[in-house]
Amino acid sequence: MTEKEKMLSGELYNANKDSELVAERVKAKDLCFDFNNLRPSQKAEKEDILKKLLGSVGENIEIISPFWCDYGYNIVTGKNFFANHNLVILDCAKVTIGDNVFIGPDCGIYTATHPLDFQRRKEGLEYALPITIGNNVWLGGGVKICPGVTIGEGSVVGAGSIVTKDIPANVLAVGNPCKVIKEL
Repeated sequence: MTEKEKMLSGELYNANKDSELVAERVKAKDLCFDFNNLRPSQKAEKEDILKKLLGSVGENIEIISPFWCDYGYNIVTGKNFFANHNLVILDCAKVTIGDNVFIGPDCGIYTATHPLDFQRRKEGLEYALPITIGNNVWLGGGVKICPGVTIGEGSVVGAGSIVTKDIPANVLAVGNPCKVIKEL
């Protein structure tokens, strides 16, 4: 298997010693740089870059600069998606974002993770687990989503929360670690 095939299948891989993955990250970072350096009034140009960068883009999406991702092609957004300033998506695995999702400022969606064994970490090995955000979800400012998490439809994740485990549908969840505090 190639390092990219390992990455996409959730196995340990080395992203730093694989020329294909390095080139794909550079391409994504260049597109993010171009996106982030456009004027807010250049909505059509921003949308064109998102269509080139992301795996799939629903209608009526807006991401406020700055925005950064690793590869882009692993990110799928639904319609009516809004993300405020400073969104970071480490998309080494698939990130699926549903319809009508709102993301506050300074949020992070991180599919990438590393072995607990420092010997493997120092070799540069990592792996990635997919993240799914259901329809009609709202992430408050500063929310961080860890690898492998699913957030159920209609849920709200409170500002500053660190989401380490799945969140069911139609709940309010907050904290570090994030926990359900009530049904909606």
